Amino acid sequence: MIDGQPLACFQPFIDTATGRIAGVEALGRLRQTQGQLTSVGPLFADPRTPATALRRLDRQVRDNALSRFHEAPPDWFLSLNMSPRWISRLRADQALPSLKQLARHGVDPRRIVFEITELGGNSQRLSEVVARYRDAGARIAIDDFGAGYSQLDRVLALQPDILKLDMRLFQAAALGGPSSDVVKALAQMAERTGCWIIAEGVETEAQLNFALECGSRYVQGFLFARAQEAFFATDAFVQHFAELRQAYVKQKLAERGKLMSMRRQLGELMTILQNWAQTRAPLSALPQLDAFPWLLRFYQCDRQGTQLTPNLEWRQSGWVADNRYLGHNWSWRPYFYHLLAEGWEERRLTLSNTYRDATSNQYCLTAGQFFDNGERLLLIDIDAAGL
Repeated sequence: MIDGQPLACFQPFIDTATGRIAGVEALGRLRQTQGQLTSVGPLFADPRTPATALRRLDRQVRDNALSRFHEAPPDWFLSLNMSPRWISRLRADQALPSLKQLARHGVDPRRIVFEITELGGNSQRLSEVVARYRDAGARIAIDDFGAGYSQLDRVLALQPDILKLDMRLFQAAALGGPSSDVVKALAQMAERTGCWIIAEGVETEAQLNFALECGSRYVQGFLFARAQEAFFATDAFVQHFAELRQAYVKQKLAERGKLMSMRRQLGELMTILQNWAQTRAPLSALPQLDAFPWLLRFYQCDRQGTQLTPNLEWRQSGWVADNRYLGHNWSWRPYFYHLLAEGWEERRLTLSNTYRDATSNQYCLTAGQFFDNGERLLLIDIDAAGL
């Protein structure tokens, strides 16, 4: 038996372009006899809770949210969770209960986002129902994106308008490491398919910074507000968000400043190494380069991308030649054809994007410049951790 009165509380989505509230998610709560509110989440996670009771509870919460949504500003959207397990039980010709609820409360479907939760349900039936939601004017979101590999199949099948990053994956990624690369890749994929990204579970300034770095259109989390019964004012978080965004931009400018300083130093290093390479002096004639602590290795390639020299690295107070990559061709790597496109005519120094080196597992940048009348290319791998 479900103990308490079902109702909806609302947690806002902050638009990262304006700092204003763009919409809210309806989250189920139970009001106890003493007046306190408890989450319905544990009931949905408990396999002992009867499915019929959960469906009734879900519709009661949704009905409560829709009955009060006229109190919200007219440009807000309302996000409603939708379980694919229940969608799959609907008959092909059956009227959709959620659309009937919208009509009953006079809510324009264009103001609604249906969040598809979980990974279960019949995929074909789910696609059919989602198409009917979309035909009515509603938008579709996939919740907990990144939580399972099958989500990719679901994205292709449903073509959602919005992807909500899995909260646990997002929070882990904000700490850095491999999960950071995964989430950034997911965000790039979403951008290329025309989806907006929502980062939920934003609880710290560092997590907000990571959400902005991923290009999130909206952010949601305790850094701004917990879910509550009443609606916040649209501009409630504008000042707070502006201060946080300004701090983020200041941080990115500082990082950019470091990169520009490194680029100047790279010009000096390129001159030293090219002069050494032009004279074909022995390795013993190459000085220790203490002024460039981020230098990992350097090597030469021909114009076709084939490595002509060993990797030269400073190890234990001496230069060491690593011959393993002689004759390897790197023309397929993005930084190399960028060099060919941008650096050949003007002999300018070019710098790759940051990447994770597969051999050393380090974050790297690769700088390159043609010399020797454009016949040879000097490449420098840089430790990007400090950036």
